Amino acid sequence: MGVKGTSIGAVFFVIASALLLLSPSPSADASPLLSACRFDQVYQLGDSISDTGNLIRESPLGAALPFARNPYGQTFSHHKATGRCSDGLLMIDYFAQALGLPLLNPIKDTKANFEHGANFAVAGATALSSAVLVRHHVRNPVTNSSLDVQLQWMKDHFHKFCHNDCERKLQNALFMVGEIGGNDYNYAYLQYLDEARDTLRILELVPLVVAKIKHAVEKVISFGARTIVVPGNFPMGCLPIYLTKFGLESEADEFDENHCIWLLNSFATFHNDHLKKAIAELQEKYPYVTIVYGDYYAAYEQLLNLGETEGFELQKACCGVGGLYNFNETRMCGFPGVKACRDPDRYVSWDGIHLTQEAYRMIVDWLQADLFWKLRGTAFNGVVEELKKLTTCVAHVLPVSDDGGSTAEIVRVLGGPAVGDIRSRCLRLSDQSTSEALAVRTLLGYRLPS
Repeated sequence: MGVKGTSIGAVFFVIASALLLLSPSPSADASPLLSACRFDQVYQLGDSISDTGNLIRESPLGAALPFARNPYGQTFSHHKATGRCSDGLLMIDYFAQALGLPLLNPIKDTKANFEHGANFAVAGATALSSAVLVRHHVRNPVTNSSLDVQLQWMKDHFHKFCHNDCERKLQNALFMVGEIGGNDYNYAYLQYLDEARDTLRILELVPLVVAKIKHAVEKVISFGARTIVVPGNFPMGCLPIYLTKFGLESEADEFDENHCIWLLNSFATFHNDHLKKAIAELQEKYPYVTIVYGDYYAAYEQLLNLGETEGFELQKACCGVGGLYNFNETRMCGFPGVKACRDPDRYVSWDGIHLTQEAYRMIVDWLQADLFWKLRGTAFNGVVEELKKLTTCVAHVLPVSDDGGSTAEIVRVLGGPAVGDIRSRCLRLSDQSTSEALAVRTLLGYRLPS
């Protein structure tokens, strides 16, 4: 294989398992690293953290909710509500921008363009169906569009979009399975009232919720997904809605160092730990699929740390009224007479439940760096393409402990270095200036059918 350069030494590879030790820690000032992954589509399942307009379109009830009117959406350039539960953009919007893609349209917008993906998330949605929740004495007062319903929408969409060629058309697509499941717990905690402090009944939901998320990952794999991010939950004990409901009567030792309710944060961690275990099982079962954990909990903690140094209001809602945390469940954001603050970009919480556009932006900045290293097998191919435009003297540090894709399976069975990564980098640095060189590159780039 011909390689551009004046000598063999122009390109060399250092095989090192110490890559992770050399990797920079994610920071809130991260550049849009994910653009190197070259994803051409994004598909989102989830709830109000991700809904870009499905709830307000799916029923008359949704259209009448506060999310459909100002002050929601006030930070958008057109100052109009879009159904996003914030003053402006959401995390999925910033992910799309980082990838160089248009903002995701809600699947319920029948006139929208879905060439670069679709958003199936619905505000208020749960992982478990309403029928299952009722058996556990929990009611979803907002929507019946649970994870199973969203998956059916996705299946119907792909039937039209790619017919029997989904594996090829979705090979460069990013799938976000969540965040989802938070509302299953939110409704349980907020409806159990005096029993809310006794977490035992709610703990019973965790295996069911995680199993449903795991099932959803397997479903999107069956649709053709090959790169999947599965986010965990935020530290729920930091939200004004919970601080107002439970924190006002709590003792000092019931708060953590961020003045969040540690019992609720422990519950979120319990869910996230179970989710990580499920992801590990999926990674073993589907070695040809990249499945990674989206650490929303750690990202939120980084937001609080950075926000404190920057002088942010960390726990009061920007849009709300009354009380220590500017939140009242009987007079919430969007209700008559309830106004938003003048500077939402200095607040973490928008309405006591959801975050501000600025908070979401800061979280995604951190997550980009974190996810870049988890998706490094995919991401570095794009990096190499860019490096080749600048120089032919490129050194690569490759891990021997690749944990995704076909390389992981080869290493598991045969041992040795990450041969798939070596082959991939060589191909992307190879000469393409002649027909012979291009033919060799095509031959070596051929993949046997799975």
